[in-house]
Amino acid sequence: MHSAPATPHRPSFQELTFTFAKIGLMSFGGPAAQIGLMHRICVEEKGWIPEDRYMHALNYCMLLPGPEAQQLATYIGWLLHGVRGGIVAGLLFVLPGLVVILALSGLYAVYQETTLLAGLFFGLKAAVLAIVVEAVIRIGKRALKSGFHRFLAALAFIAHFFLALPFPLVVLVAGLAGLFFSRPVSVSDPVQGNEPSDRSYRPAFHRQLAVLLFWIILWLAPFPILALALGEGALSDVFALFAKMALVTFGGAYAVLAYVAQVAVEQYQWLRPGEMLDGLALAETTPGPLVLVLSYVGFLAGFRDPGIMHPLMAGLAGGLITAWATFVPSFIWIFAGAPYMERLRGNRRLNAALSAITAAVVGVILNLAVWFALHVVFTRIEDVTLLQVAGLSVSMPRPDFASMDLAALVIAVISALMIFRFHQGIGRTLIVSALLGLVARLVL
Repeated sequence: MHSAPATPHRPSFQELTFTFAKIGLMSFGGPAAQIGLMHRICVEEKGWIPEDRYMHALNYCMLLPGPEAQQLATYIGWLLHGVRGGIVAGLLFVLPGLVVILALSGLYAVYQETTLLAGLFFGLKAAVLAIVVEAVIRIGKRALKSGFHRFLAALAFIAHFFLALPFPLVVLVAGLAGLFFSRPVSVSDPVQGNEPSDRSYRPAFHRQLAVLLFWIILWLAPFPILALALGEGALSDVFALFAKMALVTFGGAYAVLAYVAQVAVEQYQWLRPGEMLDGLALAETTPGPLVLVLSYVGFLAGFRDPGIMHPLMAGLAGGLITAWATFVPSFIWIFAGAPYMERLRGNRRLNAALSAITAAVVGVILNLAVWFALHVVFTRIEDVTLLQVAGLSVSMPRPDFASMDLAALVIAVISALMIFRFHQGIGRTLIVSALLGLVARLVL
C-alpha cells in the first residue's frame, strides 16, 4: 500500500497526458477497478491531489448521469490543468477502449454465428458475473463507512429489485436522507472528506452559462446534420436515444443496461434477446468505461439498418455517434459544475448528501449482480408478482431451475475463485473463461 506524498504537486501537462494515456490503456474491470486505479496513481503514487479532494470529486461524479469513472478522470484533469487538462484526461480515458470495442463489434456483427465466437462469448458472460460481484465489494468498501450508509444501500437494492423504482428517484431520496439524517461530522472527518472550501474558485455566472451553452451546442450539432443528410433511420434514432440516455441514466452502465436492452430489442429491434450480455462481455474485455457497451449497440443498429451506406461503415458511424452522444455530456457536467463543487467543498451537508448517494449506488450495482446471476445461470426466468398495494407492484424474478446451465455455473465459479481466492487480474480471468466457454460449446 502506497502512502500519498505529504505535499501534493502539480504535474506538467506532458506528464498528465502520458499518465492518463497509461490509465486509459490499463483501465480494465469496470468503474470500481478504474476508480481504484486512478486513486492509486493520482493520489497514492504521484500525490497530485489529496485523499479528501479525490473523494469529494468522486461523490460529485456519482451524482451525475453517465460514466462516473470518465467524469472523475475529466475532473482530475480539470483540477490540474484546467479545461485542456480535463479534455485530454477524459478523452484518453475513453479512446483506447472505443477503438477496441468498435473493432470487436465489427467482428461480432459479421462472425457472430460461428462456433468460435459463440463459445468465447459464452465463457465471457459467465466471467462478467464474478467481475460485477467484485465491483459491489470494491465500491462498497469505500462507500459504506457507517451503518447509515449500509442501510441506504439495502433500501436502494430493495427499491430496484422488488419495486423497480427509477434510479433518479432513489438518488433523490438517498440525497435527502443524507442531507437531513446523517450524523454531524467534524471538519477533519476523513469519511466525509470535509475541509475548508477553496475560495480561489469564484466562478462568474455569466461565464459558466457561456461554457454550458457552448458544450450543449457542440454536443447536439450532429443531430440536425444526420437528420438532413440521412433523414429518418437508425443513425438518427441512435443519436436521439443515446442523447436522451446521457441525461437520465444515473449509475453508469450498470444502471442503464436493462433499459437500453429493452428499448434496443423490443422497440427498435436492433439487437436480438441475449445480445446485450454479449455486448457487456465485449466491454469487459476492453479498457475504458463499461458504458462503451452502448457503442456496441449503436454499431449493431447501424450495421442492421445501413440505409444507403455499406453495413460496416454504417455500423462504425453508429458506434461513433453513440460515443459522441454518451461522452460529451460528461465534459458539460464537469466544466460547468466543478467550479461550484470546489467552492462548496467544505459544506458538511453537501458532503453528507453526496456520500449517501454513493451508498445508494452500491445497492443498484448489487441489484445488477443478482440480475446477471439469474440470466447467466438460467435460460428461463419469469417475473412473479408478490403484492400489489395502491397501484404499487412488488415483484421479483423467479428462475426455472430446470433451465439451469451447469457449464455457465461452473465457469462463473471458476472465475470467482480466480478473482477472490487466487487474486488473478481481470484480463487473465476473462481469457481463461473465454477458453473454457469455447471448450464447453465444442464438447457439449
